[in-house]
Amino acid sequence: MPRPLVRTWRSLGRRARFKVKVAAAIVLLTSPVWTLNLVVAFLGHSVVFPLSPYFLRQKLSAVISYVRHRPTCLAQGHPNTDVLVKRVEARHNLPRGLLAAVIQVESRGLPHRISYAGAMGPGQLMPDTARELGVNDPFDTTENVKGAATLLSAHLARFHNVRLAVAAYNAGPGAVHGRIPNNGQTPAYVAKVMHAYAALRPAPSSPARHRSPGRRATPKQTVSARGPALASSALADDTQ
Repeated sequence: MPRPLVRTWRSLGRRARFKVKVAAAIVLLTSPVWTLNLVVAFLGHSVVFPLSPYFLRQKLSAVISYVRHRPTCLAQGHPNTDVLVKRVEARHNLPRGLLAAVIQVESRGLPHRISYAGAMGPGQLMPDTARELGVNDPFDTTENVKGAATLLSAHLARFHNVRLAVAAYNAGPGAVHGRIPNNGQTPAYVAKVMHAYAALRPAPSSPARHRSPGRRATPKQTVSARGPALASSALADDTQ
């Protein structure tokens, strides 16, 4: 140790030296934690508290997946997320715009997004969930979006309700018991997704009426012409 530092150290009182030692020990002991959190924040374009002790296993798994994925990404790039989402929505028979709304809220479509909890990719799949869905590379946009669609489709089949399916996507199906769990996060999440969904889904269209000139529609014809439009309106109200 340089002499000026030695003199400074000796000039400190016993209590001050003890505090410095404790602080140094804390820094050394927590260095793996804050290093991991800073790496996640940098690579994943997210906000992570440096000393957060939560989700360490998931965040480490996400970083490892990112390192494995990066060479492939540099060589091949990523497909257009918007085009891919529309195609996957149709393939899984999802309501048009719903998967796009979920991905917009989850990650803004960023392929390398890592959350403070270790969720990965456009659909923000947790490591365990990605493995259950058969997603080998969570940062591969195509794999991730397909996995997110499979998960969302399963929630819709289970709950038969858009809001509850979105809540299950955020909090897990075990937390949804016929209503949106009031856990301080999911209600706001569902509201954001439904707002995005309302903007992204196509507007219901009413069928054109075809009548011969000079012929007045009968009451039966009027009802049949308006029926599909009313049904579409009712469906839209149910999902808002």
